[in-house]
Amino acid sequence: MNLKQRVIFICTHNSARSQMAEGLLRHLAGDRYEVFSAGTQSTRVNPLAIKTMAERDIDISNHTSDHIDKYRGMPFDYVITVCDNAKETCPYFPANKTQWHWSFEDPSAATGTEEERLAKFREIRDQIEKKLRQDFQIGTAHGINFRNFSVRVLFRGPNFCFYCKDFTL
Repeated sequence: MNLKQRVIFICTHNSARSQMAEGLLRHLAGDRYEVFSAGTQSTRVNPLAIKTMAERDIDISNHTSDHIDKYRGMPFDYVITVCDNAKETCPYFPANKTQWHWSFEDPSAATGTEEERLAKFREIRDQIEKKLRQDFQIGTAHGINFRNFSVRVLFRGPNFCFYCKDFTL
């Protein structure tokens, strides 16, 4: 029995924003979510999106650019559009429980040198990650951020106090 909630990220071309969102959520909370992405048009995964995600040790090089029709009829707990055009043209998913729209600038439209374009992809990747952490409450429990949270474990008995280990989560 699959207890994971299903999430789909939708963008126009399924080449950058939705691909990065899919890779990030799988990386951050793949134990809790089954993650997909699709486009209202399918193209190819942008090589700069692949490169930007690889900088975070997230491999999306095997991702494919899928058309939204591939997922019609599948139930989703979250349907998230990550660009304005996809919001306007996204088909209705009758079984979805939550529909969100996150408007991110298209990094594929960036111009300049490769390094300048990569900078735009990094900026959008980081914005997506921040939004994922916030809206899916990743790395928090009851408002406490457990990233870089240290714990010292001590064992105490009637005649001893034994230091065990510091853990950083």
